[in-house]
Amino acid sequence: MNNVTKMKIFKPVNEVFEAFVDPSEIGNFWFSSSSERWEQGKTITLRYDEYDAKGDIKIKEIELNKKIVFHWGTNGEGHRVTLTLEKLGDLESIIEITEEGFNENDENIISQMLDNKEGWVYMLTCLKGYLEYGANLRASLIH
Repeated sequence: MNNVTKMKIFKPVNEVFEAFVDPSEIGNFWFSSSSERWEQGKTITLRYDEYDAKGDIKIKEIELNKKIVFHWGTNGEGHRVTLTLEKLGDLESIIEITEEGFNENDENIISQMLDNKEGWVYMLTCLKGYLEYGANLRASLIH
């Protein structure tokens, strides 16, 4: 079962791509930090300083300015996440996130998918705010 989220960003596709793969950028909209530049075959450690948490992702595939595929979860083998970028014009992009690997037989699947969907929407909102307006909204939600 898949979870799909899309958003239009009024920035060139290369800037959207670099926001994810460049460790100096990701702290402006998603995680506090990324251990290194995202490249195919690497295991990247992502940190949330606010929650004293970290996790690893395994980069499975990267296509410059078009696609990033990674696994995260237990030992980086959990859900498969695909970020797909579509160029709409010189200054517009669509980013689509597909998360796969939900267990259809899990009695909590609906709440898991909703929680993850909320997370993707929030991250993309923070990405849009950062790239379009220079606003750092990351870690602004209060639970």
